[in-house]
Amino acid sequence: MKTRAIILAGGEGTRLGVLTAKRTKPAVPFAGKYRIIDFTLSNCVNSDLFDVMIIAQYRPQSLIEHLGSGAPWDLNRDFTGGIRIYTPYKSQTAGWFSGTADAVQQNFRFIKRSDPDLILILSGDHIYSMDYSALIRYHLNNQADLTMATIRVPIEEASRFGIVGVDADHRVTSFVEKPADPPSNLANMGVYLFNRDVLDDTLWRDHLRKDSSHDFGKDALPELVHNGARVFAYPYDGYWVDVGTVNTYWEAHMELLKTPPSINLHNRSWIMHTRTEERPPVMLHKNSIVADSMICDGCTIESGAQVINSILSPGVYVHSGAVIREAILFTDCVVEKNASITRAILDKRVLVGENARIGDITPGDIKITMVGKNSIVPPHSIIEAGGILGTDLIASDYTKKTVKSDETLITRRQSYEF
Repeated sequence: MKTRAIILAGGEGTRLGVLTAKRTKPAVPFAGKYRIIDFTLSNCVNSDLFDVMIIAQYRPQSLIEHLGSGAPWDLNRDFTGGIRIYTPYKSQTAGWFSGTADAVQQNFRFIKRSDPDLILILSGDHIYSMDYSALIRYHLNNQADLTMATIRVPIEEASRFGIVGVDADHRVTSFVEKPADPPSNLANMGVYLFNRDVLDDTLWRDHLRKDSSHDFGKDALPELVHNGARVFAYPYDGYWVDVGTVNTYWEAHMELLKTPPSINLHNRSWIMHTRTEERPPVMLHKNSIVADSMICDGCTIESGAQVINSILSPGVYVHSGAVIREAILFTDCVVEKNASITRAILDKRVLVGENARIGDITPGDIKITMVGKNSIVPPHSIIEAGGILGTDLIASDYTKKTVKSDETLITRRQSYEF
């Protein structure tokens, strides 16, 4: 049976704030050296699936640059699969995708080329390890029309997900998207394995419905279950997280630093592949302190600096006396002398001036401080816990020394000025 994987990678990820101001959610960095989409892509190749389509939409430039020809994932193939990226195009019948089902529908003539038997539809913005070959076997053994992966979530969080009802044989009997009062905690993971003909018919029926938002979770899947199709739930009991909010994104990183970590990035039998660039080895100066942290290539930590429970992406430079705690710093950030960063996320190429203070630990509440890409934090500035600095800020954008908690500062310049 020939399987083609479709990764939906067009999400705006608005709840991630400044991290998606210049990139789509699947392209957001994760765990220092990876992007979020790397986990889904690596699951594909580790499951011997080398025929992969990416459907993008929102700010795809960073994603396209990262994926390139697909070589880091062994997907730079011309005749036996490989990776292909599709974005919206304007025609008499097509335009911007209005939902996940519409995104697949508009690209279905490309999807069915080379006549695949099964279509595996995946989200490009989840962190997890899954062997899709086991899912395929489960699907075939049940003679299913559709198999969806499911996971148990805390009942207090169940309203964030599509909730699945099943019988004793794991056949799906009900499906409701993000119910206010969840009937159970069995959640849809956004992993769907369709027989191609079933998917074709499902998309066409959804396309004809004038009251549909053309989304799999809201429309297409509940209709399929309602019509009595053979839909089965594949139970998954490993680690899986939708890093869709700032807090869940930060918490997922902190879970990586626990013993044991939430997901094993050192498993040589299930490698997480990514695009990397050559960087020199990490340099730790005498009397620097690094504890319970992940430090990527090219980082320098000077004497007297401290990095505790934090993740540093490639090329981060921490000057003497600086203290970083429970923070995530993206590529090529620079932290000047005696600066303090606590419970914060700094995007790429942020410059933190001497004696600046970013974030804090707020008793009884987790407030994550954010700094956007390419921004400068002037010396002696104070960014209180929960404060947000937008992208491309320079010293003249600051009218006062302190940015208050839950306050947002954006540049006063026009876009053509930077």
